[in-house]
Amino acid sequence: MTAKLPPLPKFLGARVPRREDPDLITGRARFVADIAVDEPLHLAFWRSPQAHARIAGIDRRQALDLPGVVAVLAADELNPLVRKPFPTLSGAMSGAYESLTIPKRFPLAQQYVRFAGEAVALVLAEDPAIALDAVELIQVELQPLPVLTEPAQALRDDAPVLHEGMDDNLSFVWKAQNGDVDEIFESAEVAIDLEARVQRLVPTAMEPRAVLASFDPERETFTVWSTTQIPHQVRDDLAQMLDLPPARIRVIAPDVGGGFGAKANVYPEEVLAPLLARKFQRPVRWVAGRSEDALATSQGRDQRNLIRLAADRDGRVRAAELTVQADCGAYLTRVTAAVTPFTGMMVTGVYDIPSVRAEAMGVLTNRSPVEPYRGAGRPEAAYMIERAMDVLAHRLDLDPAEVRRRNFVPPQRFPYRNALGLEYDSGDYARTLDKALELVDYGALRREQEGRRQSGSARLLGIGLACYVEICGFGPWEAGGVKVEPDGQVTVLSGTSPHGQGHQTSWAQIAAEVLQVPLERITVKHGDTAIVPAGIGTFGSRSAPVGGSAVFRSSESVQRGAKAIAAHLLEASPEDLRLQEGRFFVVGAPQFSVGWNEVVAAAHSNDLPEELRGTLEAETRYEPEGETYPFGTHVCVVEVDRDTGGVEILRYLSVDDCGRVINPLIVEGQVQGGAAQGIGQALWEEARYDEVGNLLTANLTEYALARADSLPALESHRTETPSPLNPLGVKGIGEAATIGSTPAVVNAVMDALAHLGVTHIDTPLTPARIWRALSRG
Repeated sequence: MTAKLPPLPKFLGARVPRREDPDLITGRARFVADIAVDEPLHLAFWRSPQAHARIAGIDRRQALDLPGVVAVLAADELNPLVRKPFPTLSGAMSGAYESLTIPKRFPLAQQYVRFAGEAVALVLAEDPAIALDAVELIQVELQPLPVLTEPAQALRDDAPVLHEGMDDNLSFVWKAQNGDVDEIFESAEVAIDLEARVQRLVPTAMEPRAVLASFDPERETFTVWSTTQIPHQVRDDLAQMLDLPPARIRVIAPDVGGGFGAKANVYPEEVLAPLLARKFQRPVRWVAGRSEDALATSQGRDQRNLIRLAADRDGRVRAAELTVQADCGAYLTRVTAAVTPFTGMMVTGVYDIPSVRAEAMGVLTNRSPVEPYRGAGRPEAAYMIERAMDVLAHRLDLDPAEVRRRNFVPPQRFPYRNALGLEYDSGDYARTLDKALELVDYGALRREQEGRRQSGSARLLGIGLACYVEICGFGPWEAGGVKVEPDGQVTVLSGTSPHGQGHQTSWAQIAAEVLQVPLERITVKHGDTAIVPAGIGTFGSRSAPVGGSAVFRSSESVQRGAKAIAAHLLEASPEDLRLQEGRFFVVGAPQFSVGWNEVVAAAHSNDLPEELRGTLEAETRYEPEGETYPFGTHVCVVEVDRDTGGVEILRYLSVDDCGRVINPLIVEGQVQGGAAQGIGQALWEEARYDEVGNLLTANLTEYALARADSLPALESHRTETPSPLNPLGVKGIGEAATIGSTPAVVNAVMDALAHLGVTHIDTPLTPARIWRALSRG
């Protein structure tokens, strides 16, 4: 019997400061550019300044003559070493499409360039500055071809076809329908339609992409360090493209400075660096500059959409129709074709709309490829339905909050299957709306707005609402392992690969809760395929529901094994033992107990029965029962200057529900970051191209990111509606605020302008666009 220990804090749900932050704040973090290797070669690319052209010739002589240059190479020498084109997941989803054509892509452009920034040739040099200087000396003869910068251009009958083997530039068509939509629209008491463009965005992570590769000639193995969200998928795709066993490739994702989905892809640089490391028997490093990253990393969004709603006069929506036209850029990359159907599948949002028709098409153009970007199809769906609900409320002269409330899926309907077949796990949408309206004092805001309108104030007040739901927690599985080491320390292994999400903290909290050990005794390892041999990665807000659940299940297994050892030591039944505050005790007789130290010592002794040995270690491949559906309500209050079109956010408040919360600090951080990106999309951000396909916003002097001094204080609140589909009851949160924030801001601005006859302005809502709309009104 030992003295009673002070109680440990509850770990799950505790506001534990992120363990990652001290290294990040003090500069001790190690990014790809910080990895030290002996005598690396530095890689730089000659990227096409034209969006569409035939490659007529490459003159490398001046570049090769520059001292310090080791090699200048092009597609004819390197592409043949790549046995297969870049793989895509779209092919595995072909059953969901009416048509699907995937152009083949290899690391370097050969014969044709199809977007400005596509890599044509490369330089290897002893110094990064020399490599960049040598790139300037390469002379590439490009014969210009017609440039397609808009889907409408690309779909014309006389448009040039960008890829051989295709009949046109339509890459895919996806359709889904439930109910007789046409009949409902014909008999509807009211119908509204809204055309809206969701602009293209540049995913601007703090750390541009980078890769470092080395080759061991004795073992014939590769080590690749990459700024990736998916190290295991990079390994497997490299193995497929290079025709190698995956065991010969080790991929490491060290500290990664943000990704937002753009780093959940496999890029040419990740393929070429290991090839060159083997060819030249030296490590090869590439670090993108900011402008290069804007050109060569996948971009996001870029849809032209039409939504129609059929409703009764009381605001009850009976049918919805959505047509999505997505600009995919020059190629389909890893999951490009999966993004657009998500917009169609999620168009009903939080509303019980019984009949839906959705059509989504992907069009190839001469722009950078589009990949998932924070939310990946769901922000576009939420934007369309939430804007449409405001347009409907305005048409019927009803309060936007009331129209939403009348259409919510009621709590008793969960699990709820939407019109296109997605099954929502749990929800209480009215609760988040009611809480948000109370916190913001909605009634008082509406009265102030009416007063300003009657007085003719030039400071136009607008109140915007957005109620969102998203789909996340994707499978097929995720790996999680837990091991109690001989010294009593605990090691957690995870197949997730964070880039700012705080997994080292959250996964430690899960293990600490189940095992009842201090956080200081737990080490979390991830992002290295040699240490964690299997995993899927971090994207789609899947980490907590799937990766966290894997850690939880392994922790439970270790706890059961430890309890069996403790029962042996106490000569009791495991069913009669409880674990609390680091000690195993007999229920009803707490004086009979043993602690972790005794259990660990026994586990590594020769006195333990054979069947109890090795029970302090467990590995789990957790397969989720289904996706989770976080939801919430965002409220934005703005002033619009009638004379200038300037927008000032007076207040921004959200009530989000991500199920049970592991760490409120991390949830609040994710909400703040997500809202900042969504507000930036609403007001400032846009990837702009000129008529010949040049990206005009390839640096931070031209691309307007949200800044701290341009954002309001973000007020974050929560409700908790646990998911029944995983043992933690958690849902994702990383993308939620990005989904809810853009329509909330746009609805607020449109609400401020509604009485002046302005019904819609495409994002970003710059002062110039607002001023022009007011001038036309």
